Amino acid sequence: MTSDTHSVTPLPEPNPAPGATSDTAARIDLEILGGPRQYTLADLVEGTGLDRELVENYWRWLGLPVQHPTEQWFTESDMDSLREFARLAESEHLDEQALRTLVRSMGHTTERLSFWQTEAFVEHAAREHGLDDISARLTVLDNIPHLADVLAHQLEHAWRRQLAAVTGRYAIEFAGARGEERDEHKLPLRRAVGFVDIVAFTKRTAGLGSDELAEFVQLFENRARDIVSEAGGRVVKTVGDAVLFIADDVQTGAEIALGLASPHPDGPEIPVRVGFVWGRVLARFGDVFGPSVNLASRLTEASQPGEVLVDPTTAALLATSPRYALTEQPEAELQGLGAVRPVRVQRAYTVTDAPGG
Repeated sequence: MTSDTHSVTPLPEPNPAPGATSDTAARIDLEILGGPRQYTLADLVEGTGLDRELVENYWRWLGLPVQHPTEQWFTESDMDSLREFARLAESEHLDEQALRTLVRSMGHTTERLSFWQTEAFVEHAAREHGLDDISARLTVLDNIPHLADVLAHQLEHAWRRQLAAVTGRYAIEFAGARGEERDEHKLPLRRAVGFVDIVAFTKRTAGLGSDELAEFVQLFENRARDIVSEAGGRVVKTVGDAVLFIADDVQTGAEIALGLASPHPDGPEIPVRVGFVWGRVLARFGDVFGPSVNLASRLTEASQPGEVLVDPTTAALLATSPRYALTEQPEAELQGLGAVRPVRVQRAYTVTDAPGG
């Protein structure tokens, strides 16, 4: 659906004119950035009043380091963004570590996002118009500038919703914790943390072409993200052929894990294995760290296809619920962690609700 303000132009057929490469790149650059590149690094320093090193750091943290400081590489919007950045740093008294983290979070996320979105349009162009990969990319190059405003507005909307969700969770979780004594030796957040990965990924994908491989990986990731989100958890990241997820309570973690391990009702089956634990984690850089993350990863490696494994501590918490059947497994030597006796988690069925009953 389109609006009068942000209409989506139909994808044109590719028409790469010989010798027009530089002109095309310049046109796309101008349309996306909203104005010409007219400032040098020295102009930015003078126009913002910021230290030259901080200006260079800003671009490096963003993932776009200054390669040619004497060239006119920056736009009016770059100047405005740096001025706003300086006002934020001053008003919030942010030190360099905080500034670096904030800018890198934006750079890392938007670099991956822009690449992801561009590839999505390439895939669409290839399917819709029956184009080869190169022709599809040229088609997208012609159309991306017309889509930039729509994508920018959608990004801001999604970011505000995600920010509201994060702060809302924090408000509920920590509302009564102000003034409590804190053990500096404990990681701050209690979370269910788990992994799901594809069984024998290398073997299963060895004979696939690029389109088939992309479809296979996308199917796995989409299924995993849907199951995690619908159960009330969050996907932290994908790690190769695995997905790392977290949840705010142990039962939500169990529901996610069991949902991921269950056969999918639609489409081809993708055998997976799952491990999760309840424990403390440190959240930094859009990721989570700590012994619990390592333990969940090792339990996943030790599990069998379609199986969910937890550690004894997590199993003890789940044992208070009649929803789960827990089966202690033989002791296993987990790399870097030593001997652990995993516990398999399954749904506990009654006579009336058992499958086929």
